[in-house]
Amino acid sequence: MKNGQNRKDIRAGLEVDIVLKQDQRTGKLTRGIVKDILTNSPTHHRGIKVRLQDGQIGRVQHIIDTE
Repeated sequence: MKNGQNRKDIRAGLEVDIVLKQDQRTGKLTRGIVKDILTNSPTHHRGIKVRLQDGQIGRVQHIIDTE
């Protein structure tokens, strides 16, 4: 399982675990499918920010291996 700190590892359609802004203190994860990548820089130490297909926005913590 990869962490979500490298933009090159993330693409639309991937299943990921994100932490929503309101869940940053607790670390509660939300699983979903990436719709858009919102972070422009190639890396981010807290995770690349994405929008899920259901509209939720958060930082990727884990990329779920689909292989």
